[in-house]
Amino acid sequence: MQPEINVLGISIKTFGVCFALAFIAAGATVQRRLVEIGKSAEWAYEMVFAAVVGGLVGSRLYYLIQNYNDVKHDLVGNIFSGAGLVWYGGLIGGAIGVCIWAWRRDFLGLTLLDVCAPALAIGYAIGRIGCQVSGDGDYGKAWDGPWAMGYPDGTVPTAPGETVHPTPIYETLTMGLVAWVLWQLRDRVRPGALFALYLVFAGLERFLVEFLRRNEDVALGLTAPQFESIVLFVAGAIWLAVIVRRHGTLALRPAGAAGGAARPATA
Repeated sequence: MQPEINVLGISIKTFGVCFALAFIAAGATVQRRLVEIGKSAEWAYEMVFAAVVGGLVGSRLYYLIQNYNDVKHDLVGNIFSGAGLVWYGGLIGGAIGVCIWAWRRDFLGLTLLDVCAPALAIGYAIGRIGCQVSGDGDYGKAWDGPWAMGYPDGTVPTAPGETVHPTPIYETLTMGLVAWVLWQLRDRVRPGALFALYLVFAGLERFLVEFLRRNEDVALGLTAPQFESIVLFVAGAIWLAVIVRRHGTLALRPAGAAGGAARPATA
């Protein structure tokens, strides 16, 4: 574990480094796609800035809401403490930030959502590397299987000699694969389908991995993130069903059509 790196007497948090790399990778993905569809590459920087601001605010507020009983005695101090970020809150806040930007740019629509889908997946995958390297407590339940790991030097250390499921690794590998699949499908499915697929994949991934994580059950033997994941999955599934009902297929061309969907010219 390497929660922080000291450079010339300055302590740099490895989670923060991976957090920044996640936004850089997401921005690069968005930029390439914007160029492919004939939009300005500069928009990618604007989108990333909007997502960072909205994501930080959203993830912090979500953390405060989830842990209100622990922070209510010093609410103002905890708002600015910088500790505690929740991914779903970051997703909501970042989405709001990007939607506000897109509204100002007259780019609010299905194309925006599809552009963001692979970027969201790759950003999440890289962000989980930060969780793994820093040992921030996002690891799983106690386990002694063949690839079990301990996090004795993590930000939230495991007990001496205890090994657990390295769930951040599971999530990085899974969402990295999802990002690759979504990127391959970017010109092959109807508008909106790519983002709907992201909702299905992201919801399913988080729902399943929660069975191995340490989060407490809140109802019906499920954790709060699992209920949130169900919402994502169902929303995405309904969206896909509506597309199929309207067009008969998710593909831009019926299966087996010669030539496939043409790729937009790159700038």
